[in-house]
This record gives sequence, structure tokens and C-alpha cells, in this order.
Amino acid sequence: MNIGSEYLKTVIQRFMDAKVTAEKALEQLTESELFWAPNEESNSVAIIVKHMSGNMVSRWTDFLTTDGEKAYRNRDDEFVGDIQTKEQMMELWEFGWDTFFNALKSIEDEQLLKIITIRNEPHSVMEAIERQMYHYSYHIGQIIYVAKILKSGDWKALTIPRKK
Repeated sequence: MNIGSEYLKTVIQRFMDAKVTAEKALEQLTESELFWAPNEESNSVAIIVKHMSGNMVSRWTDFLTTDGEKAYRNRDDEFVGDIQTKEQMMELWEFGWDTFFNALKSIEDEQLLKIITIRNEPHSVMEAIERQMYHYSYHIGQIIYVAKILKSGDWKALTIPRKK
């Protein structure tokens, strides 16, 4: 068994699991609930999705040869609520994840220790992957928490329901 191949296989599966879990929460929300935020300093689910997609596209497009913070990315714009529909939001969601998964699947074992840059800071490819595991899990947790609050008694458990 090759440790690099095993790591890549495992991490891709964990990211797929995280994506599916988030989608189970997203499916429970109405279109209007996707755009709800508790206050002006908080993000709606749609804005979190927009930010995650922007991050994925910036970080993982040509990640071996260009900095992960692309010149065309305007991170602040990711926090502007200009998405109009659930369909638009889901298109961004899929585009971001497709970009990310295509990049992960292109990595060769020997590239895991290659140094790449994110915001002009050096990271091994493995470190960049783990950085994203933290970042995406953080935001998926936010999505789920907001969805649970909004659905309250109508919430359908994403994993094993309590007392089951």
C-alpha cells in the first residue's frame, strides 16, 4: 500500500462525505430560508455557499503553478448577497466542488510534498488540502447549524437521529 495514494483516496472520500452532508441540510431549506441571516454581521447560507465556491475556484485552479489567491478573485464580493435563486446557488456550489475534486483527483502521490503558495505563503500540497479540510468543514458546520435553527421541529437528522 502506498501512503500517498491511501491519503488521497481517504481525503477525497471525506470531502465527498462533507459535501453530501451539507447537501442534505440544503435540501431541507426553502429558497427564502437560504437567504435568511440573523443580523447584518452574519452570513446567509447562500452567502456561505458563494464564499466556499469562490475559495475553491481560486485555491484549486492551476494550484500547482499559480498562487491560490488569484488576482481575479474579489473575496469581499463573495459576501454580497446577489444570488437570486436556489438554482443559482446550487450552480455555484457544484462549480466550486467540481473544481476542487478535479484538482484533488489530478494530484500524484509524489506531489503531496511539493510546495505551492496561498497568499504568497508556502504550503505543501498536503498542508493545503488539510487547510481546506478545516475551512470547508467550518463552513459546512455553519450551514448545518443555520438549517437546524430554521427548521427547528421539522429538522430531519443528517446522521443517526438521537435515541436511535
